[in-house]
Amino acid sequence: GKSAANSSPGLLGSGLASPPAEGSSSPPAAENEFFVASDVPAILEHTNEVIYLEDGEIADISREGVRISTFDGKSVQRSATKVTWDMSQVQKEGYPHFMIKEIMEQPQSLEQTIAGRIQCGVDSEPVTFQELEPLREKLSHPQKVNRIVILGCGTAYHAGLVGKAFIEKSVQLPVTVDMSSEFRYNSSVVTPETLVIAMSQSGETADTLAGVRHAKAHGATVIAICNVVGSSITREVDVTVYTHAGPEIAVASTKAYTAQLAVLSLLSLYLGGLRRPHLTDDSKKFLQEIECLPQLVEKVLVQSAFLQDMAIRYSKFDRFLYLGRYINYPSALEGALKLKEISYIHAEGYPAGEMKHGHIALIDDEMPVLCIVTQSSVYEKMISNLQEVDARGGRVIAIATEGDTEIGNLIQDGVYLPPVHEFVSPILVAVALQLFAYYVAVHRGLDVDQPRNLAKSVTVE
Repeated sequence: GKSAANSSPGLLGSGLASPPAEGSSSPPAAENEFFVASDVPAILEHTNEVIYLEDGEIADISREGVRISTFDGKSVQRSATKVTWDMSQVQKEGYPHFMIKEIMEQPQSLEQTIAGRIQCGVDSEPVTFQELEPLREKLSHPQKVNRIVILGCGTAYHAGLVGKAFIEKSVQLPVTVDMSSEFRYNSSVVTPETLVIAMSQSGETADTLAGVRHAKAHGATVIAICNVVGSSITREVDVTVYTHAGPEIAVASTKAYTAQLAVLSLLSLYLGGLRRPHLTDDSKKFLQEIECLPQLVEKVLVQSAFLQDMAIRYSKFDRFLYLGRYINYPSALEGALKLKEISYIHAEGYPAGEMKHGHIALIDDEMPVLCIVTQSSVYEKMISNLQEVDARGGRVIAIATEGDTEIGNLIQDGVYLPPVHEFVSPILVAVALQLFAYYVAVHRGLDVDQPRNLAKSVTVE
């Protein structure tokens, strides 16, 4: 028979699939037919039953079936995992690219993310995470969890920065956000009282997986926030909270990012509720708007034609500056990342308050400055930054709030989002920035779904 081995640590490796269960929407496979693949979408056309190999295992496939063993010959018994995705989720369905399809799917993906996690009319515990119940007692006590570390790479790192603000406000615990590739060099700050939250869309990110193992080795409790059931990271942590965003095919992450933000927002309220049983009025408003996220995101998506026109006007520029403060500083980082990874434009995100400490020297009429200036506790500070850019002849694009009349003479272009709680705004801002980056890249004639030099899952260090 043929054999396949998962020899790369953290790689999803050789998923071995058996024929789909009766009633599956996938085309039927022949009886006792098996497929070897590196990722689930490759085999969904044939089956939705997958066996994941662990590191150091070999799958031997023959007419009699599949036999899994370790490198030293010990037999391994493992049942198949049923994948709930279907073929329609990994096809473009009339869209020109997977990326725009996944952007447009966000009302549905967010609905799936929050489903079953908000208990309407329950004042004492309005947010529930059944998967976290085994850790409930530990998470409730400040002596058992006195610090939180969030790990992520790229887009997941940016989500973690937003989550830091959520959690520190709701839980009153210190939160550190580390790039996964740097985390292992900080061993002295990881203790058994540390809660580590590892974030990865694929669950296969090599640096994040290494960070998980490092945290576990130092006695930390580790929670994963992940989109792919059965992936490597989910098999090594204490508990996994799934985002349920559905398969994301485009390399540039869109719906997985907003799903991560939605989970982090609910997680902050859940953790806060374990230590303080009643929500404040502000937290209640926050929760009510999380529940309305699908409808709020729809209101952003209807502006796609306007964002497309705006993107065409700015697609000729080769450098951009993105500015934001507090909860939307990470949005500036994420927006700049989206633009650079699919359009190859040099874009940088900065905290707006840092502008005078260096990058104000770059501002001229050849570098558009995209400012996130939604209504918030730092709105007046952002207005001051807009004035500084305007005074130096910069071109200002604003992501603002409907009804804002104060910024009109300071900007060249603006996108206006529904008025929402300050902590909900990063999700709406993200959708607008995704659309802008997408249409810039399309107008430049680039391969949006497969940008050069990038891979969907970074499975090597």
